[in-house]
Amino acid sequence: MQLSVGERLARMGAAAIDVTRRPTFREGVRDCVPMAIGISAWGLVAGVAMGKSDLGVALAILMSVLVSAGSSQLAVLPLIASDAPMWVVWLTVACVNLRFLVFSYQYRPYFLHLPRGKRVVLAYFMGDTLFGIFLRRYPEPRPEPGQVDYFWGAGLVTYGAWQASVLAGILGGNLIPPEWGIGFAGTMALLALACSQLRSAETWMAAAMASCAAVAAYALPLRLNIVAAIAAAIAAGVVAERVRAATKRRTLP
Repeated sequence: MQLSVGERLARMGAAAIDVTRRPTFREGVRDCVPMAIGISAWGLVAGVAMGKSDLGVALAILMSVLVSAGSSQLAVLPLIASDAPMWVVWLTVACVNLRFLVFSYQYRPYFLHLPRGKRVVLAYFMGDTLFGIFLRRYPEPRPEPGQVDYFWGAGLVTYGAWQASVLAGILGGNLIPPEWGIGFAGTMALLALACSQLRSAETWMAAAMASCAAVAAYALPLRLNIVAAIAAAIAAGVVAERVRAATKRRTLP
């Protein structure tokens, strides 16, 4: 018997409520709540910038929902204001968001067993803060019970904090004094999260190379220094890991 739309929605709601009662979901919420302050600060920065642009309130809100990535949103605002060609705007967004390719590759061992549709939904909520928190909780790249629930707990907190703060910035950006320095608070939150992931010589090497590459390539257009930093970090991490593995093999009896 085919279910009506109301019955389907009722079942989906019941399933969502069941997920929120699971221990790993609540653990994800608890782990992500402290980071919500930094996320909100960064979201306010993006929202204020979008609200003061020529996009208009409705288009700015739509952009936040569809793109949901602060760096690329801020990167394309001056391009849109200067009537840059659409292909330049899309290319800029693609370059700035290349890091999500790295994130998705890291998530692959955890969620590969899920149906494609569920993986697509999870990918929409994937973000910088959630990535760091998830890998800190599950450092071993293998599927375990409760990982999806943990992802949802942390992901809904980060996504909700981001969208709410962006909306507040769009609607009330003119009321926030620039001397509050909310952008610096968001940057410090991301820096604290990044530092918490530095647990080995390999991660320290990758972070150092990424920092140097980002500074050295800062003059590149379209924020390509971010792409350069990601590439340098991956290369440094791979080399450091291979050196460690080779050293370990030589020391074995």
